[in-house]
Amino acid sequence: MAEIIQRDGTWAFDGTTVRITPGLHRSVPLFRQTYGEVAVPLEAVAGVAFEPERRRGRLRMRLREGADPLLHATGGRLPDPADPYRLLVDVDRAGVAEYMAEEIRHALLLDQIPKEPTKTYLLPGPPVPVSVRSSDGTVSFDGTQVRIDWADTSDRVKRATGPRIIDVGDLVQVEWLPNSGYEDGFMRFVTRETSFSKLPPEKDPYALDLWGSTRRDLLTALVATAVTARLPHPSTRGELAHGDERAHRPRLAAAAVPPSADHHDVLLRRLRELGELHRDGVLTDEEFARTKAAVLRGF
Repeated sequence: MAEIIQRDGTWAFDGTTVRITPGLHRSVPLFRQTYGEVAVPLEAVAGVAFEPERRRGRLRMRLREGADPLLHATGGRLPDPADPYRLLVDVDRAGVAEYMAEEIRHALLLDQIPKEPTKTYLLPGPPVPVSVRSSDGTVSFDGTQVRIDWADTSDRVKRATGPRIIDVGDLVQVEWLPNSGYEDGFMRFVTRETSFSKLPPEKDPYALDLWGSTRRDLLTALVATAVTARLPHPSTRGELAHGDERAHRPRLAAAAVPPSADHHDVLLRRLRELGELHRDGVLTDEEFARTKAAVLRGF
Protein backbone atom coordinates (compact mmCIF):
# COMPACT_ATOMS: atom_id res chain seq x y z
CA MET A 1 0.00 0.00 0.00
CA ALA A 2 1.41 3.38 -1.05
CA GLU A 3 -0.21 6.63 0.04
CA ILE A 4 0.53 10.33 -0.15
CA ILE A 5 -1.58 12.92 1.68
CA GLN A 6 -1.36 16.58 0.68
CA ARG A 7 -3.46 19.69 1.10
CA ASP A 8 -4.33 19.31 -2.60
CA GLY A 9 -5.65 15.77 -2.07
CA THR A 10 -4.74 12.16 -1.39
CA TRP A 11 -3.52 9.34 -3.63
CA ALA A 12 -3.63 5.75 -2.36
CA PHE A 13 -2.49 2.70 -4.35
CA ASP A 14 -3.26 -0.87 -3.22
CA GLY A 15 -1.70 -2.69 -6.17
CA THR A 16 -4.84 -2.76 -8.34
CA THR A 17 -6.47 0.66 -7.96
CA VAL A 18 -5.29 4.23 -7.54
CA ARG A 19 -7.81 6.01 -5.33
CA ILE A 20 -7.71 9.79 -5.79
CA THR A 21 -9.49 11.97 -3.23
CA PRO A 22 -9.56 15.77 -3.65
CA GLY A 23 -8.53 17.93 -0.71
CA LEU A 24 -11.02 20.09 1.17
CA HIS A 25 -8.84 23.20 1.31
CA ARG A 26 -10.26 26.30 -0.39
CA SER A 27 -7.34 26.24 -2.84
CA VAL A 28 -8.71 23.02 -4.38
CA PRO A 29 -10.90 23.93 -7.40
CA LEU A 30 -14.68 23.53 -7.06
CA PHE A 31 -14.75 21.16 -10.03
CA ARG A 32 -12.44 18.62 -8.38
CA GLN A 33 -14.28 18.82 -5.07
CA THR A 34 -17.62 18.32 -6.82
CA TYR A 35 -16.35 15.50 -9.07
CA GLY A 36 -15.28 13.75 -5.89
CA GLU A 37 -13.21 10.62 -5.36
CA VAL A 38 -11.96 8.79 -8.45
CA ALA A 39 -11.02 5.11 -8.36
CA VAL A 40 -8.68 4.43 -11.29
CA PRO A 41 -8.15 0.72 -12.09
CA LEU A 42 -4.56 -0.13 -12.94
CA GLU A 43 -5.58 -1.29 -16.44
CA ALA A 44 -6.69 2.29 -17.23
CA VAL A 45 -3.26 3.78 -16.48
CA ALA A 46 -0.79 4.56 -19.26
CA GLY A 47 1.91 6.08 -17.07
CA VAL A 48 2.71 8.18 -14.03
CA ALA A 49 5.48 10.64 -13.23
CA PHE A 50 6.59 13.03 -10.54
CA GLU A 51 7.69 16.46 -11.80
CA PRO A 52 9.84 18.13 -9.12
CA GLU A 53 9.94 21.91 -8.96
CA ARG A 54 11.65 24.44 -6.77
CA ARG A 55 8.73 25.10 -4.40
CA ARG A 56 6.22 22.40 -5.25
CA GLY A 57 6.23 19.33 -7.43
CA ARG A 58 3.46 17.65 -9.38
CA LEU A 59 2.44 14.03 -9.44
CA ARG A 60 0.75 13.33 -12.78
CA MET A 61 -1.05 10.29 -14.12
CA ARG A 62 -1.69 9.59 -17.79
CA LEU A 63 -4.63 7.37 -18.69
CA ARG A 64 -4.98 5.18 -21.74
CA GLU A 65 -6.88 6.80 -24.58
CA GLY A 66 -10.56 5.89 -24.42
CA ALA A 67 -10.44 4.74 -20.78
CA ASP A 68 -12.05 7.77 -19.15
CA PRO A 69 -15.28 9.51 -20.27
CA LEU A 70 -14.14 12.69 -18.48
CA LEU A 71 -11.02 13.02 -20.60
CA HIS A 72 -12.97 12.17 -23.74
CA ALA A 73 -15.76 14.67 -22.99
CA THR A 74 -13.39 17.51 -22.12
CA GLY A 75 -10.83 16.72 -24.81
CA GLY A 76 -7.90 17.63 -22.57
CA ARG A 77 -9.26 21.17 -22.16
CA LEU A 78 -9.74 21.12 -18.38
CA PRO A 79 -7.65 23.85 -16.74
CA ASP A 80 -4.57 22.34 -15.11
CA PRO A 81 -5.70 22.98 -11.49
CA ALA A 82 -9.03 21.22 -12.22
CA ASP A 83 -7.34 18.07 -13.54
CA PRO A 84 -8.17 15.24 -11.08
CA TYR A 85 -5.13 13.27 -12.25
CA ARG A 86 -2.66 15.87 -10.99
CA LEU A 87 -1.53 16.34 -7.38
CA LEU A 88 0.47 19.27 -6.03
CA VAL A 89 3.23 17.95 -3.74
CA ASP A 90 5.16 19.92 -1.12
CA VAL A 91 8.95 19.79 -1.39
CA ASP A 92 9.34 17.81 1.85
CA ARG A 93 7.09 15.06 0.46
CA ALA A 94 8.90 14.69 -2.87
CA GLY A 95 10.40 11.35 -1.81
CA VAL A 96 6.96 9.94 -1.03
CA ALA A 97 5.68 11.14 -4.42
CA GLU A 98 8.62 9.46 -6.20
CA TYR A 99 7.90 6.24 -4.29
CA MET A 100 4.20 6.39 -5.28
CA ALA A 101 5.08 6.87 -8.94
CA GLU A 102 7.62 4.02 -8.84
CA GLU A 103 5.12 1.63 -7.21
CA ILE A 104 2.52 2.31 -9.91
CA ARG A 105 5.09 1.95 -12.72
CA HIS A 106 6.32 -1.32 -11.21
CA ALA A 107 2.75 -2.69 -11.06
CA LEU A 108 2.17 -1.69 -14.71
CA LEU A 109 5.22 -3.70 -15.72
CA LEU A 110 4.30 -6.73 -13.61
CA ASP A 111 0.72 -6.82 -14.92
CA GLN A 112 1.89 -6.04 -18.48
CA ILE A 113 -0.74 -3.33 -18.89
CA PRO A 114 -0.87 -2.32 -22.58
CA LYS A 115 -0.65 1.35 -23.59
CA GLU A 116 -2.94 0.99 -26.61
CA PRO A 117 -6.36 2.75 -26.63
CA THR A 118 -9.15 0.90 -24.86
CA LYS A 119 -12.33 -0.33 -26.54
CA THR A 120 -14.55 0.48 -23.58
CA TYR A 121 -14.64 3.02 -20.77
CA LEU A 122 -12.83 1.72 -17.69
CA LEU A 123 -14.09 4.52 -15.43
CA PRO A 124 -17.81 5.17 -14.86
CA GLY A 125 -17.96 8.97 -14.86
CA PRO A 126 -20.11 10.93 -12.38
CA PRO A 127 -23.30 9.36 -10.99
CA VAL A 128 -26.73 10.49 -12.16
CA PRO A 129 -28.95 12.38 -11.76
CA VAL A 130 -26.71 15.41 -12.14
CA SER A 131 -27.78 19.02 -12.55
CA VAL A 132 -25.72 22.18 -13.08
CA ARG A 133 -26.77 25.82 -13.22
CA SER A 134 -24.69 27.76 -15.73
CA SER A 135 -24.70 31.31 -17.05
CA ASP A 136 -27.05 30.31 -19.90
CA GLY A 137 -29.45 28.06 -17.99
CA THR A 138 -29.75 24.85 -16.00
CA VAL A 139 -28.81 21.55 -17.60
CA SER A 140 -29.84 18.23 -16.04
CA PHE A 141 -29.28 14.59 -16.93
CA ASP A 142 -31.09 11.64 -15.33
CA GLY A 143 -29.38 8.86 -17.27
CA THR A 144 -31.91 8.77 -20.10
CA GLN A 145 -32.74 12.40 -20.96
CA VAL A 146 -30.96 15.74 -21.05
CA ARG A 147 -33.07 18.76 -20.09
CA ILE A 148 -32.09 22.40 -20.58
CA ASP A 149 -34.09 25.16 -18.88
CA TRP A 150 -33.05 28.56 -20.17
CA ALA A 151 -32.16 31.44 -17.84
CA ASP A 152 -33.75 34.90 -18.06
CA THR A 153 -30.43 36.10 -19.48
CA SER A 154 -30.47 33.54 -22.33
CA ASP A 155 -30.93 34.74 -25.89
CA ARG A 156 -34.54 35.46 -26.91
CA VAL A 157 -34.30 32.76 -29.56
CA LYS A 158 -33.59 30.09 -26.97
CA ARG A 159 -36.27 31.28 -24.57
CA ALA A 160 -38.77 31.25 -27.44
CA THR A 161 -38.06 27.56 -28.10
CA GLY A 162 -38.84 26.65 -24.49
CA PRO A 163 -37.12 23.92 -22.42
CA ARG A 164 -35.07 21.51 -24.50
CA ILE A 165 -35.43 17.78 -23.77
CA ILE A 166 -33.14 15.34 -25.60
CA ASP A 167 -33.22 11.55 -25.33
CA VAL A 168 -29.77 10.06 -24.89
CA GLY A 169 -30.57 7.66 -27.75
CA ASP A 170 -30.80 10.65 -30.13
CA LEU A 171 -27.36 11.97 -29.23
CA VAL A 172 -24.21 11.46 -31.26
CA GLN A 173 -21.80 13.31 -28.99
CA VAL A 174 -21.34 16.21 -26.57
CA GLU A 175 -19.02 19.06 -27.57
CA TRP A 176 -17.53 20.99 -24.65
CA LEU A 177 -15.26 24.00 -24.46
CA PRO A 178 -14.63 25.73 -21.12
CA ASN A 179 -15.20 29.39 -20.42
CA SER A 180 -11.68 30.76 -19.95
CA GLY A 181 -12.72 34.13 -18.57
CA TYR A 182 -11.34 35.77 -21.72
CA GLU A 183 -13.33 33.81 -24.27
CA ASP A 184 -16.78 32.24 -23.97
CA GLY A 185 -17.14 28.49 -23.82
CA PHE A 186 -20.03 26.23 -24.77
CA MET A 187 -21.56 22.79 -24.33
CA ARG A 188 -23.40 21.50 -27.39
CA PHE A 189 -25.54 18.37 -27.59
CA VAL A 190 -25.10 17.00 -31.10
CA THR A 191 -27.87 14.80 -32.54
CA ARG A 192 -27.99 13.14 -35.93
CA GLU A 193 -30.32 15.89 -37.13
CA THR A 194 -28.25 18.81 -35.78
CA SER A 195 -24.75 17.54 -36.55
CA PHE A 196 -24.38 20.06 -39.40
CA SER A 197 -25.92 23.02 -37.56
CA LYS A 198 -23.99 26.26 -37.97
CA LEU A 199 -25.83 28.29 -35.33
CA PRO A 200 -23.55 30.06 -32.83
CA PRO A 201 -23.83 28.73 -29.25
CA GLU A 202 -25.69 31.83 -28.03
CA LYS A 203 -28.55 31.11 -30.46
CA ASP A 204 -28.38 27.32 -30.73
CA PRO A 205 -31.22 25.70 -28.71
CA TYR A 206 -29.07 22.57 -28.38
CA ALA A 207 -26.13 24.44 -26.82
CA LEU A 208 -25.32 26.24 -23.59
CA ASP A 209 -23.29 29.42 -24.07
CA LEU A 210 -20.81 29.63 -21.17
CA TRP A 211 -19.94 33.24 -20.51
CA GLY A 212 -20.40 33.83 -16.76
CA SER A 213 -18.53 32.53 -13.73
CA THR A 214 -15.63 30.38 -14.91
CA ARG A 215 -15.67 28.45 -11.63
CA ARG A 216 -19.38 27.63 -11.93
CA ASP A 217 -19.53 27.06 -15.69
CA LEU A 218 -16.71 24.50 -15.40
CA LEU A 219 -19.18 22.24 -13.60
CA THR A 220 -21.02 21.68 -16.89
CA ALA A 221 -18.23 19.18 -17.61
CA LEU A 222 -19.96 16.94 -15.04
CA VAL A 223 -23.03 16.70 -17.29
CA ALA A 224 -20.91 16.37 -20.44
CA THR A 225 -19.05 13.45 -18.84
CA ALA A 226 -22.16 11.73 -17.46
CA VAL A 227 -23.77 11.82 -20.92
CA THR A 228 -20.58 10.77 -22.71
CA ALA A 229 -20.24 7.74 -20.40
CA ARG A 230 -23.65 6.52 -21.61
CA LEU A 231 -23.02 7.03 -25.32
CA PRO A 232 -21.38 4.37 -27.49
CA HIS A 233 -17.62 4.23 -26.98
CA PRO A 234 -15.60 6.15 -29.63
CA SER A 235 -14.08 2.86 -30.83
CA THR A 236 -17.54 1.70 -32.02
CA ARG A 237 -18.32 4.71 -34.21
CA GLY A 238 -17.34 2.92 -37.40
CA GLU A 239 -19.71 0.09 -36.56
CA LEU A 240 -22.52 2.50 -35.70
CA ALA A 241 -22.17 4.31 -39.00
CA HIS A 242 -23.23 1.10 -40.80
CA GLY A 243 -26.20 0.74 -38.46
CA ASP A 244 -27.58 4.29 -38.86
CA GLU A 245 -30.45 3.17 -41.07
CA ARG A 246 -31.61 0.59 -38.53
CA ALA A 247 -31.16 3.09 -35.69
CA HIS A 248 -33.51 5.56 -37.38
CA ARG A 249 -36.41 3.15 -37.93
CA PRO A 250 -37.93 3.18 -34.42
CA ARG A 251 -37.75 6.98 -34.26
CA LEU A 252 -39.55 7.27 -37.59
CA ALA A 253 -42.32 5.07 -36.27
CA ALA A 254 -42.58 7.13 -33.10
CA ALA A 255 -42.77 10.33 -35.12
CA ALA A 256 -45.97 9.10 -36.72
CA VAL A 257 -47.79 9.35 -33.37
CA PRO A 258 -49.82 12.60 -33.41
CA PRO A 259 -49.00 15.16 -30.68
CA SER A 260 -51.55 15.96 -27.97
CA ALA A 261 -53.71 19.08 -28.18
CA ASP A 262 -51.69 20.80 -25.42
CA HIS A 263 -48.44 20.15 -27.25
CA HIS A 264 -50.00 21.49 -30.44
CA ASP A 265 -50.96 24.77 -28.73
CA VAL A 266 -47.47 25.18 -27.26
CA LEU A 267 -45.92 24.47 -30.67
CA LEU A 268 -48.07 27.10 -32.39
CA ARG A 269 -47.26 29.70 -29.71
CA ARG A 270 -43.53 29.14 -30.04
CA LEU A 271 -43.67 29.26 -33.81
CA ARG A 272 -45.53 32.59 -33.58
CA GLU A 273 -42.85 33.93 -31.21
CA LEU A 274 -40.13 32.90 -33.64
CA GLY A 275 -42.03 34.52 -36.49
CA GLU A 276 -42.18 37.80 -34.56
CA LEU A 277 -38.43 37.66 -33.86
CA HIS A 278 -37.84 37.08 -37.57
CA ARG A 279 -40.07 39.99 -38.62
CA ASP A 280 -38.40 42.28 -36.08
CA GLY A 281 -35.00 41.47 -37.57
CA VAL A 282 -33.70 39.69 -34.48
CA LEU A 283 -33.30 36.46 -36.48
CA THR A 284 -31.79 36.23 -39.94
CA ASP A 285 -33.50 34.02 -42.53
CA GLU A 286 -31.00 31.22 -41.88
CA GLU A 287 -31.28 31.48 -38.09
CA PHE A 288 -35.08 31.48 -38.32
CA ALA A 289 -35.10 28.38 -40.52
CA ARG A 290 -32.70 26.45 -38.28
CA THR A 291 -34.40 27.46 -35.03
CA LYS A 292 -37.84 26.65 -36.43
CA ALA A 293 -36.56 23.21 -37.45
CA ALA A 294 -35.17 22.70 -33.91
CA VAL A 295 -38.54 23.60 -32.38
CA LEU A 296 -40.39 21.22 -34.69
CA ARG A 297 -37.94 18.41 -33.86
CA GLY A 298 -38.53 19.04 -30.17
CA PHE A 299 -42.22 18.22 -30.61
